[in-house]
Amino acid sequence: MNSKRVNRLFLSIILINLAFQVGILVLALGFDIWADIGIVPNLAISQLMLLVPAFAALMLSRRKMPVKIRISDQLGFHKIKISSFFMVILYTILIMPLSSAINAISMLFVENTVDAISDTIMLMPFPVMLFMIAMFGPFCEELVFRGIVFGGYRNSVSVFKAVICSALLFGLMHMNFNQAAYAVAIGIMFALVVEATGSLWSSVIAHMLFNAPTVFMVYLRPEVSAEAVLTTDDLLMIIGPYLIAAVISTSIAMCVLVWLAKNENREEHFRSIWTCRKEKKEKLITVSLIIAIVLCLAFMSLEWFL
Repeated sequence: MNSKRVNRLFLSIILINLAFQVGILVLALGFDIWADIGIVPNLAISQLMLLVPAFAALMLSRRKMPVKIRISDQLGFHKIKISSFFMVILYTILIMPLSSAINAISMLFVENTVDAISDTIMLMPFPVMLFMIAMFGPFCEELVFRGIVFGGYRNSVSVFKAVICSALLFGLMHMNFNQAAYAVAIGIMFALVVEATGSLWSSVIAHMLFNAPTVFMVYLRPEVSAEAVLTTDDLLMIIGPYLIAAVISTSIAMCVLVWLAKNENREEHFRSIWTCRKEKKEKLITVSLIIAIVLCLAFMSLEWFL
């Protein structure tokens, strides 16, 4: 994969997603068919809309490879040390305040998307939603965005720009301003842990651990899970402490990344992310990427106004 193919892949994912949304709207309005398929099928379809075009693009790119390697190796599914596994858990805990701070700031302007569907989530058995939100979803998203998208960009441009751009696409993929805001930041942190460990498993583990508490909170504290009831004054009061906690914990998380890189014998490589930013021969910005970003922002803006 290279940047051009990755940008085309992202555009295809967005077009498929928009076509699905339009199809549901047409069924509901034009044919008077209620198209509420339920949250579990909806989550499954949303992940399939990522996986199918991503694997199609991956298979097409493999046809042009002079030397074939295993798909698992191409995606970065390499083993990590047991000590690294536990440090990834610590790393995930440390980046959670960053997400909470950005989420709180975004809620000054837009609705909390997860809280908006919390009642729907609770209608389903806890093990089902835990699997869909904290296991299946994270695995699919990491495979696509850190395995294929980030890996493709990394083959074409500097690692630094690959980290930033893959995180931007990861945020836009959520198609709403609330989740996009913190997904970009978390996407950066997930890409960095992949670079530190040299394994996609590290971001898969981190993403699963990151999503799991959300599911637990919805079921264990349903009466207070809807943060949408918070007033602007309430949010302003908690944003300050959240930001302080985020700065401290994220700083420690960066130290953990350095430790992980040393532990996996990738210290020099990880350091080169910040010291070597020379561009490779291919361009990052293409027409496909611009169209995809415009479509995402247009949809998100329309949803916000409505």
